[in-house]
Amino acid sequence: MKFTLSWLKHHLTTDAGLEDILDGLTRIGLEVEGVDNPGDALKSFRIARILSAAPHPQADKLQVLSVDAGDGPMQVVCGAPTARAGLVGVFGAPGAYVPGLDVTLKVASIRGVESNGMMCSARELQIGEGHDGIIELPADAPIGTPFPDYAGLDDPVIDVSITPNRQDCMGVHGIARDLAAAGLGTLVPLTAPVVVTEGPGPDVRIEDADGCPAFYAQAVRGLTNGEAPEWMRHRLTAIGQKPISALVDITNYMTVDCGRPLHVYDKAKLSGGLVARKARTGETVEALNGRTYTLSEGMTVIADDVAVHDIGGIMGGAHSGVSEATTDVIIECAYFAPDAIARTGQALALTSDARQRFERGVDPAFLDDGLAIATFLVQQYCGGTASAVTRAGQPPLAPRTIAYDPARAETLGGLAIAPDRQKAILKRLGFTVADDWRVTVPTWRRDIDGPADLVEEVIRIEGIDKVAPVPLPRAPGVARPTATPQQKLERRVRRAAAARGLDEAVTWSFVSDAEAAPFGGGAWSLANPISEDLKVMRPSLLPGLLSATRRNLARGATAVRLFEIGRRYLAEGEHPTLGLVLAGNARERGWRAGKAAAFDAFDAKAEALALLAAAGAPVDNLQVMGEAGDAWHPGQSGTLRLGPKTILARFGMLHPTLTKAFDLDGSIAAVELYLDALPAKRGGGGFMRPAFAPPALQSVRRDFAFLVPAALSADALVRSVRGADKAAITAARVFDVFTGTGVEPGMKSVAVEVTLQPTDKSFTDEALKAIADKVVAAAAKQGAVLRT
Repeated sequence: MKFTLSWLKHHLTTDAGLEDILDGLTRIGLEVEGVDNPGDALKSFRIARILSAAPHPQADKLQVLSVDAGDGPMQVVCGAPTARAGLVGVFGAPGAYVPGLDVTLKVASIRGVESNGMMCSARELQIGEGHDGIIELPADAPIGTPFPDYAGLDDPVIDVSITPNRQDCMGVHGIARDLAAAGLGTLVPLTAPVVVTEGPGPDVRIEDADGCPAFYAQAVRGLTNGEAPEWMRHRLTAIGQKPISALVDITNYMTVDCGRPLHVYDKAKLSGGLVARKARTGETVEALNGRTYTLSEGMTVIADDVAVHDIGGIMGGAHSGVSEATTDVIIECAYFAPDAIARTGQALALTSDARQRFERGVDPAFLDDGLAIATFLVQQYCGGTASAVTRAGQPPLAPRTIAYDPARAETLGGLAIAPDRQKAILKRLGFTVADDWRVTVPTWRRDIDGPADLVEEVIRIEGIDKVAPVPLPRAPGVARPTATPQQKLERRVRRAAAARGLDEAVTWSFVSDAEAAPFGGGAWSLANPISEDLKVMRPSLLPGLLSATRRNLARGATAVRLFEIGRRYLAEGEHPTLGLVLAGNARERGWRAGKAAAFDAFDAKAEALALLAAAGAPVDNLQVMGEAGDAWHPGQSGTLRLGPKTILARFGMLHPTLTKAFDLDGSIAAVELYLDALPAKRGGGGFMRPAFAPPALQSVRRDFAFLVPAALSADALVRSVRGADKAAITAARVFDVFTGTGVEPGMKSVAVEVTLQPTDKSFTDEALKAIADKVVAAAAKQGAVLRT
C-alpha cells in the first residue's frame, strides 16, 4: 500500500523524520518495500519569469524568450503558444533531466538561435496531462525557488507491504495508529462531520444477508461533478492513481485514507431501488474496467429492478457510473462478508482495491462515520442536498473479549514487560482493558482471536529486537548428525551430477495441464492458481527442465546439461526424484573431432548409470528393459530395473511430439532417476566409500565373439556371461557389434571383453579354459554361439 509522508502526517502528529518513520514501520511489522520521492527528480527545475517574448527570426511557431530564474536573463527558444512576457513558470536549465521527454537539456542552436534550457509543461515534468502550454504559476511565486519545494512535490511516497491479517492497516489512518502506539507521535482522531439532511433516504434493501449483512446508503441531489480539490488529486496522483472526477476521486480517497471502500451510483441511470442479492446464473455486468463478467449463483451483487449494477464489494458497473453530467447520486457504504468476496473474486479472476480490503475485513463499526465523511466531502466539493441515511441490515458488531495474563508476554514472547506498559500499548492500539485484564478487541481487528495474539501485539510494539536471543540446549559431547539418510543421498547425488559437468536448476513445482499430460497427467491441481501455467503439481521434473532448456537454447546456448533434484507428486504421494535433460551438442565441431555430435540415448544411459552408482545402487545387477513410456522415443529409450518390477530410472530420447510441444528443435535426451526406489544401504555404513584395496594378482582379459539373434539385447548376453563364474569374473562389457558380410541374416556378432581376477594364485591354462567353457555355456542359454 502506498501513501505520502504528508498524507501520513495528516493522521499522525509527529516530529519524527522520514528515516525514523521508516525504521518504525519495519520494527512494528509493516515492512517498507520502497520509498520514492518524486521531488528529487525535479530539483533542477526552478521558478522563472519570462521577461520578454519575441518572434523567432527563422520559424513562425517559435519564440525567443528572455527568462529570469534568479540568476539573471537567459535566452530560451520556446514553442509553447502560451509563452508571453510576464508569465511565471517552471524553467529547466542546461544539465536538467526532463522525465517526460527522457532527455537531458543542453545548450543548443534551434534554427540558428542559441537556447539555454526550456520552459516546461506539466506533462514534460510528469506531474499532469497538460502539454499544449507551459506551466503557469501565480505572479507572486518566488523566482529562483526550486519548483518541488514550491509545489509540494518534495513529499516521499512510502510503499508498505501489508500482511493479510492486518486489515486495519489497509488505510493510512490505521498505519498512523500503529506508529502512534509505537511512540512515534500522536494519532489524530477521525471524527465524523455532521451532515444536514433533507428528505427520506434512498430505497435500499437486502436479500442476501450472508454475503451483505449491512447496506447503508445516502442520496445527494443537485450536485455538480467537477474536478476534485488539488490536495486530493495530488495525493492520489502520488500513489499512482489517476484523478477522474470529484465523485470518483472521493471514493478512491476514502478507500486509501480510511480503508473504507464506497461506491457512488448515478441515480438517473437506475430503475427502482437497490437491492443486495444473489446473482442469477448467466447474469452479466459490464464493470468499470470495461470488461463484461458472467455471474454465477452465489455471488453477491447490487442490482435495481432491471439489471446488476455492482459486483458487491469488488467493482461497480459501467452502466450506472457517474459522469460530468451527473446531478443526483446514491452513495453506498456496505459491509460485505470477507469469505463471499474472496470466492467471487477468485471465480471471476477480478481484483480491485475494494476487494483487497473487503476480503480481509473492513471495520463493521465504521459504516455510519464512513458514509458521513464521504457525504460531507461530496457536498463540500460538489454541492447538493443530502437525504437521510437508509440503513438496511446489521453489521457484525458483537463484542469479543479475551481473558489475558500479562505474564504471558515473558513466557510466550520472551520479553518481560511491566503490566502498566502492556496496558498502555493495548489501549493505544484501540483495545479496551478492564481491571481484571479482560481485553475487548476493537471492531477493526478481525485478526485478534486469543491471548497469543495479544502477546504478539505487545511484543511488536515494544520491539521484537529487544527479545534476547537464547541458544537451544545442546547435549554434551560430539554433536550427532542431523541429516536424514534421504538428505545424505540427495547431497551425494547432487555432488556427483555437478562433478559430471551438469548444471543444477530449480524449477516450479507446478506446471500446466498440457505440460503434465504426456507424463500421465497431474493428480493434484490448485483450485485458485496464480496462473493457468502453474496449476498442476508436477508428475515429473522434466516439464520444468524442458522449459528451462528452451530458454537457454533461445539465448544461444549450444549445449544444455541441466539436472534437478525435487519431488514428483503422484496420486499416492510425493516421490524424491532426479531429473536430467541433455540438449544441443554433446561434442562441438573441431579439426580433430570433426562434425558436431548431438546427445543420444547412450549419453543419457551413461549419466543414469553414473548417478545410480554414486547413489550406491548395485549397477552391475541392473537390467535394461523395455521402452520408458509415452513421453519417450520408442526404440531409443529404456528403463534400468532391479528385478522386473523395481524401476530405478528411465532414460533415452524424448518423443518428438513432446519436444515439439515444448517448442524445442532437434532431439533431446533425458533421465528420470527415482531416489525413493533405491534399495536401502545394509549394515549402517552410510555412504562412506570402502577403503581402496587393490588385488595382489594381476587380472586377465579374454575376448569372446558370439553370433546371437538380432533381437537379443546385449545387456542380456552380458548378464549371462558375467554370471557364468561369479568368483572369477569381475567385469564384462560389449566392445563391438557387427552385422553384414559373414554374418547370417537375422543374426549379429557381439564381442564381449571379460575380466578375470585371480585371488590366492594365478590362473593356469586349465583354469582359464574351464572358465571360458562356462562363459560359452552361459551364452548358449541366450541363443548365442561362439563365432569361429
